[in-house]
Order: sequence, then structure tokens, then C-alpha cells
Amino acid sequence: MTTAVIAGVGPGLGESIARRFAAEGCDLGLLARSEGYIEELAADLPTEAVAAPTNLADPEDISTAFDRVRAALGPVDVLVNHASAAGWTGLTDTDLDAFDRAYKVGPRADFLCSQEAVRDMRAGAGGDDTAGTIIFTGATTSVRGREGAVGFSMGKFGSRGLAESMARELGPEGIHVAHVVIDGGIRPPGTEPEAPEEYLDPDAIADSYWHLVQQDRSAWTLELDLRPHVEDF
Repeated sequence: MTTAVIAGVGPGLGESIARRFAAEGCDLGLLARSEGYIEELAADLPTEAVAAPTNLADPEDISTAFDRVRAALGPVDVLVNHASAAGWTGLTDTDLDAFDRAYKVGPRADFLCSQEAVRDMRAGAGGDDTAGTIIFTGATTSVRGREGAVGFSMGKFGSRGLAESMARELGPEGIHVAHVVIDGGIRPPGTEPEAPEEYLDPDAIADSYWHLVQQDRSAWTLELDLRPHVEDF
């Protein structure tokens, strides 16, 4: 049985990933601050799921959450680094606390969660099979800084650099690291936008995440770029 941890799960893409992975038989560790929400989601999934309330800006919380997941579900095989926290403000309107939080919930949490997961993956490595998969959720700002979003741009750039460095270090050990650029708006849950063709479907994105988990070691993707079907991008 595959154990997957989603760090930063919420309504929308995070939930779509959880449901897609569970549909494929994965047991799930759900990490987020919203205790009530993740408990309801865990109870609604068809496989075993652990709701681990976690402040991803707190290293001790992250360590405790992974220990809880391991105790219930076993070693971690798949990690999705999905969290971010940053306001849409520019240089002079962003205070230090907000900037630091964008770093702590973004690249720093990705780093800490990856360290936890890789410890399990390395312990199970061997042969020609994939020893584990780590997926980073990126954004347009991962590759092109956005005006008026210094914290978000910094965080996503940092996570992308972390992912690329990890891929080169861990690939020879059989650990697949992939970064996904979500280049466009994701359709909000429970809504019908006026121009649906301008949004990415979260369930379709989740299908792509599962494809990354299944990829053969001889043909891994390092970076996947997803965008809605529009004529001009």
C-alpha cells in the first residue's frame, strides 16, 4: 500500500489530489491547520487517512505530523508539497512578518517536509524501482515574478530552486522529484465561472500529479507546465 502525504491540503486542488490518490488505493496523510476540514475529508476518503492538524510554519508541528502518519500508515512513499501563504502586496506594502511567513510556509516547509519524507524513501530504496516521489506545486510566479506579489514570488521561486536541486541529488537514488507550474487560475470549488475555459480544472491537475507518481524511472518529468486551453498565453 502506498502512503502519500499532502502538506497544505484544502478545498480545491489539495482536495482533488487527495481524492485522486485515494481512488488509486493510496493511504493519505493530510496536513493543514484546518482541523475540522481535514478530519471531514479523511472520513470521506475510501482508503485509510490520517488528519494531522499542522502549522507548517512550525518545525515541531511538521515533525509531529509525520510521526503520526508513520505510526498509523507506515513509511511515506509520496509527498506533495502544496502549501503557500503570501499576500498580494508589493515591496513597500509588505511587512517583514508577512514576508517571513511566505518563506516559512513555502520553501522552508517544503524543505522540512521533504527531509522527513526522504528519510523513509531512502530506507526503502533499492533496485531499479522508484523509491519515492516528491511533487511541488508551483505557479506562474515560480518562473516569472509578478508585480505586486513580492512574498508569493519569492516563495515560489525558492520552492522551484529547492525542487531542482533535490531532483539532481535524489534522482540517482531512485527518488523522483517533480515541480508543477500551474500557469493560470484554478477553478474555485463549488462555482461555475463565466469563462470556464480560462481556468484549470483541479481534478484534471490531480490526474497529472498521479501520472507523475506512476512514471517509469527511465523517463521522469522534472518540470510539468499546465495551463488552460486559451489561444494566447
